Amino acid sequence: MFGKKKLAAAAVTTNPAPAEGTAWIPADGLEPIHVEESAEAEIAPNQTLWEQFWSIFKHNKVALISLIVIILYIVVCVGAPLFAPYDPLAQDLSQGLAKPSTEHLLGCDKLGRDVLSRMIYGGRISLMIGLFPTLVSMTLGTILGITAGFVGGKVDMIIMRIADICMAFPSLLLAMVVSYTIGPGFLTIFLALSFVNWAGTARVVRSEVLSLREKEYVEAATSIGVKRWKIMLRHILPNCLPTLIVMLTNNIPGNILTESSLSFLGIGAQPPMTSWGLMVYQTKSYLDRNPTITLAPGIAILILVVAFNFLGDAVRDKLDPRLQEQ
Repeated sequence: MFGKKKLAAAAVTTNPAPAEGTAWIPADGLEPIHVEESAEAEIAPNQTLWEQFWSIFKHNKVALISLIVIILYIVVCVGAPLFAPYDPLAQDLSQGLAKPSTEHLLGCDKLGRDVLSRMIYGGRISLMIGLFPTLVSMTLGTILGITAGFVGGKVDMIIMRIADICMAFPSLLLAMVVSYTIGPGFLTIFLALSFVNWAGTARVVRSEVLSLREKEYVEAATSIGVKRWKIMLRHILPNCLPTLIVMLTNNIPGNILTESSLSFLGIGAQPPMTSWGLMVYQTKSYLDRNPTITLAPGIAILILVVAFNFLGDAVRDKLDPRLQEQ
């Protein structure tokens, strides 16, 4: 009796698992054991970084609206000759401080220049200052951060002490010092913002590298003699990209505000070149007579910065590995 039960148990355990929804019928005449149908576990396929990025907008309508607003800003400013109704430098003194009308939708400044046209062309400067210095500073900070975190030792100490000195001063104040030293102008703002904000990126990337270099695949690559620069480019840098994308979406609006502040103080973009901050600076004296010419560029800055902030929050919630672990 016991031998027969053992054989039956062996038959049950050795028989291959049946297909879903079918019965398991042992050959020794025991009662059949039916396999209960179970729902398959939903396993999300591995998504690439860009698939994760674009999936943000499927579930976050605010992020989608923010992206549309940013794209509209870029399209209108890049295609300024197509969208601007007038030459931004054309003057008509008879229309000085003209209020909004069908002819001039946002009115005119004191020299009779169309405010809407100047805003469209000025947006080019604000967007360029927001994007390109951010890319330059983040590239520099990423290189130094990876080098400091992976190499360590005296190299790490020197880079981080320089970063501490840069971070000891407010970025706006440091940019003002650079601007006053070199002289006001578009190139000055570009250089100031490019080499002022690298320290924060370097510290964040260094902290990521310190944890990544202890991973098994990095230790394996090191043990078989892979060169350091190859490990940093092939294994370390790709795993830092989610954090860098989050920082990019947060640093762009910061640079836009810094440029607007420097231009408002008169040490940013200089006439005949214009930017939104410079427009606010030039028209602030006429706020009581025609507030539109001052409020319009200020509102344009507000909408763009808010859109970038909402987009940055959505990207951070999706790509930040620390938030995903919670």
